[in-house]
Amino acid sequence: MELDLVWDSFLQSINRKETGLSAYKKEVTGIPFLYVSLRLDTADRKQAEQIIKLCAAKAIKGKRLRIVMEYVREEIDLLVYRFRFLVPQEKMFCCGNLCPDCIRFKNPY
Repeated sequence: MELDLVWDSFLQSINRKETGLSAYKKEVTGIPFLYVSLRLDTADRKQAEQIIKLCAAKAIKGKRLRIVMEYVREEIDLLVYRFRFLVPQEKMFCCGNLCPDCIRFKNPY
């Protein structure tokens, strides 16, 4: 699974006209930031965050990812978030080294 494809899908979803938002990703020292411009006068920060979360949910649907979104700052019509798609930390396959936390020993239910 490539995170670039998830990011592309996410940004395309946000940049549709009906969302009222325009967004782009910028990495600063390896940390991804999401810059969101409000295109509609009626959109506020709370509304924008709901739209961002919905678009992120669509982008990660069917994948084992989760999002972390932290508000950083706001300018006139620009919101900045530290935004990451996180991959699960647990092992997803058996490596054959007889690890005590092997995926084979976990109950799927």
